[in-house]
Amino acid sequence: MLRLARQFHAKAQPFPTRTHSCAQLSAEFEGRAVTLAGWLLPERKGRVVSFFPLKDSQGTTQLVVNHAENPDAAAVLASVPPESTVLVQGTVALRPQSARRPGPTGDIDVQVQKVTVLNPATDMPFLPHNIHNLPNEDLRARYRFLDLRRTALTQNLQKRSQVAFLVRSALHDQGKRFTEVETPVLLRSSPEGAREFLVPTRQLKAVESPNTTSQQDPLFYALQQSPQQPKQLLICSGAVDKYYQIARCFRDEDGRKDRQPEFTQIDLEMAFVSWGEFADANPVPVEAEGEYPWGWRIGGIQVRRVVEDLVRKIWLKVEGVELPKDFKVMTYYEAMSRIINLSDRLSGSTPSAAASVAASDEILECIVVRKSHETEFFNATRTLEQAHTEHITLTKSNMDKWLLESKAAREVFASANSSFSNLDLEGDSSTPEAILNESLHLRPGDHVFLAHRSRLPKGGSTALGRVRLGIFEEAQSKGEFRVTESPHFLWVTEFPLFTRDDSDKEFLAHGRWSSSHHPFTAPMWQDVEALKRGDIEHVRGQHYDLVLNGCEIGGGSVRIHDADMQEHVFSKVLQLSDEEKAPFNHLIQALRCGAPPHGGIALGFDRLMSILCKTQSIRDVIAFPKTSGGTDLMFKSPAPVDAQTLKQYGIQSVLEGISKEQKARKSSSPPAL
Repeated sequence: MLRLARQFHAKAQPFPTRTHSCAQLSAEFEGRAVTLAGWLLPERKGRVVSFFPLKDSQGTTQLVVNHAENPDAAAVLASVPPESTVLVQGTVALRPQSARRPGPTGDIDVQVQKVTVLNPATDMPFLPHNIHNLPNEDLRARYRFLDLRRTALTQNLQKRSQVAFLVRSALHDQGKRFTEVETPVLLRSSPEGAREFLVPTRQLKAVESPNTTSQQDPLFYALQQSPQQPKQLLICSGAVDKYYQIARCFRDEDGRKDRQPEFTQIDLEMAFVSWGEFADANPVPVEAEGEYPWGWRIGGIQVRRVVEDLVRKIWLKVEGVELPKDFKVMTYYEAMSRIINLSDRLSGSTPSAAASVAASDEILECIVVRKSHETEFFNATRTLEQAHTEHITLTKSNMDKWLLESKAAREVFASANSSFSNLDLEGDSSTPEAILNESLHLRPGDHVFLAHRSRLPKGGSTALGRVRLGIFEEAQSKGEFRVTESPHFLWVTEFPLFTRDDSDKEFLAHGRWSSSHHPFTAPMWQDVEALKRGDIEHVRGQHYDLVLNGCEIGGGSVRIHDADMQEHVFSKVLQLSDEEKAPFNHLIQALRCGAPPHGGIALGFDRLMSILCKTQSIRDVIAFPKTSGGTDLMFKSPAPVDAQTLKQYGIQSVLEGISKEQKARKSSSPPAL
């Protein structure tokens, strides 16, 4: 106990003030007395002098201590464990020319005169400076405060702060005049997107809430999935013409690769945005350089301009890269159809083939992996084949009949009450296989992946798209393919406004139509009549996603500003009950009070930073991330709450009740014979 008291007393003594960070010193400081503080790294010991790197959040400085001239300091430094915090007083000295290294402090050393041990590292589960011998990710997550000492993670957090400052500066610029507004995090549960995190309150009396069945029902907040409704209401108020916020958002999603239950987005909303193509509302001509032929045919061009300008400033400041003035634009239909369409290739052969293809409600697509590209990574793609994906390896024996034997092809053309005999052409050289072999340059040993889908693409991916992505990832991991480091930005527009194929929203939709984006997205003006007459499948939305090198980094839309149209979407399309519509009553009322046309976007800040920091995981750019399953191994959350605490919130564990019932049944059951 006396020893502990002495150690405690030693750490509680006053010490000199730090004068510089470890990255500040350079040759111009030669001869100056300095005081540094940081974490001591392992020494390089010599006969006359020893070298100790001293690290802080800004960088590293090399300490030099002469054994003969300063034996006390040398002894202290040699006895302190690595990663201990120390304070060092000394003098800046130039290194010999041959010993100089690149970097901010590569020209100098600090000759140590006195050392103060601030706190020795006596219980280290691992050494973060030893980057070539790090433990597994779970252990590092459990001791995240140590893992953050790694230079790479430290720099990621600093770059994140730099970009956040740049975003605020750019949006507050004289020409932009955005207003930063903090919106509520505690909101009401509403059926507008993914699952929510619920927050119980100790309030037990309901106030004008149709969701409660008695006066003693517990009341809950929901953590915001995004500031969607608050930011729209801000614009409706007229108090804010251009809103932004670097917002914290929460979604109770199933565990997925590189998703976080809490995340950050750059959130924007603007009043008086355009609502489609109009002479003076769309200054970008269809044939503008960098555009695909169809151009930007929806509203929200003002949002596009702000985002492109913001992204250009970020890349110029952080990466030193000048991006093009206009980002490319592609429709959702084109993005989903950029796979070889065998139906189209066959339909151009003969009238009978064209008729068979046209009669089918589905199309046949494929991707080809050449024999010359077949390496060990290809074996992993077999696990990616979906229920509607077929893999055929071409051989000399099946080159002239592989399509005829394809199950996927039979399913497509059988649905049209046709057969492959209708596709056969005059002469052996004109069979469907011969046509495709020639047009696709197929050879024995090539691999063909086949799949069929509806003519109108649905959802966010296709079976072949997932296989192609799997092949790409495996090829990249095996060094067979290098991802370009040059940034290529693309807008994807004209998404289906509604879908039945979003598994994330099925728990809310229950077989009904659900919104592809959210229920406040406006239809393209060309499709308003289709919306009225109930041709839901063909209604496109004024929704836009921003994609960088194949990765979605943001999405937004022009909003519905007409209350009657919003009511139509809620009641006629989504078929929401009065109870389900209740959380949106305030928004409908705001739209009836002269709401302006408006639109916005949310950019995924974590994803954006992972790209800028050139890391594969967003966990590397978040100070305290959770696992893909949503758990925090350091704080050990989520965690159970005791029954007494639950009682304060009017909550009782259903699982606990089930467990007691099971125990009672077990105790009352007759013994086994």
